[in-house]
Amino acid sequence: MSGPAGNLLAPTRVVRWGPVSVRIAPRALTVGVSLFLLVLVAAAIHVANGGSALPLDAVVRALLGDDSNTRVHLAVTEFRAPRTVGAVVAGGCLAMAGAITQTVARNPLASPDILGVTAGASLGAVSVLVLAGGGAAGLSGFAGQVGLPVAAFAGGVLAGVLVYLLAWSGTLDSYRLVLVGLGLNGLAVSLTTWLLTLGDVTSAAQALTWMSGSLNGKDWPLVEPMGLLALVLLAGVLVLGQRLVLLTMDDDVAIGLGVRLGRLRLYALILATLLASTGVVVAGPLVFVALASPQIARLLTGSAVPPILLSGLVGMVFVLVADTVAANALAVSLPVGVATAVLGGPYLIFLILRNQRRLT
Repeated sequence: MSGPAGNLLAPTRVVRWGPVSVRIAPRALTVGVSLFLLVLVAAAIHVANGGSALPLDAVVRALLGDDSNTRVHLAVTEFRAPRTVGAVVAGGCLAMAGAITQTVARNPLASPDILGVTAGASLGAVSVLVLAGGGAAGLSGFAGQVGLPVAAFAGGVLAGVLVYLLAWSGTLDSYRLVLVGLGLNGLAVSLTTWLLTLGDVTSAAQALTWMSGSLNGKDWPLVEPMGLLALVLLAGVLVLGQRLVLLTMDDDVAIGLGVRLGRLRLYALILATLLASTGVVVAGPLVFVALASPQIARLLTGSAVPPILLSGLVGMVFVLVADTVAANALAVSLPVGVATAVLGGPYLIFLILRNQRRLT
């Protein structure tokens, strides 16, 4: 990328092949290929260690279509593969949403939480679980298969729309966006807590389990549509991604270059909201994935802004490793959200201390 915005990116080289020329960043390309291979390895290990351990070579053969071992093939394709794909979708979507949010807010400590998206999705899901009265039906009834995913997605999107409407004042200012998002986030959290007091013990327990972030019991009817939606949103990331670096410039400079900041921030906000809502629907509000993954990708590539696609790959690895650890570290399987908190908490402390040292 040339021009003033190009200085914010990692060094690039132009590769020519006849009349075709492509600009690539060697370090980013190397990191991207390495992360992609790491996702494949982490996914295979995740499938092999979901519950009772399976031989890794048998798992790989089953994933490649070998059904000679019926037991392994059924366990992998029908029970473990949906959970693994769910981890990939949730981790990738949340991490890319975090990268976009941090770029728009110009703050490495930002995440979709400041847009109220995560809290809005939680409010929607808890509303269904409590008001529908999970009871005996629980997560396997209407609330689990239809109502909960729809309510969670609608809650996240509605929260993003409200933040936009309340933050808009002729243009979409990043500072005002953060303040409005934090206020709406606090309101949604308070309403969620109030709803938990209204439900019975069973409904409240189910709601708290979902809010902790979990991949248990994920099946193809949920994972497949969310995966397809994630692919559609990925196309939006590819279209919008290169332009988001312009949001890191001073507003006057960007406007002088002909950038319509309000419209660009709006498109970025819509994309981040949809990505975060998709990730929350699949795995619940996983903490630290959207916060830590973009900064890890930025440090790996040496870029001044979080690379969106590479952030998604880091998020996939993060959630796959966290869920593998959560399922096997103790005698009792833990929700993946607990593992992401344990793994991401120290990184958050490191990031805060690092920023403080820069300011002093």
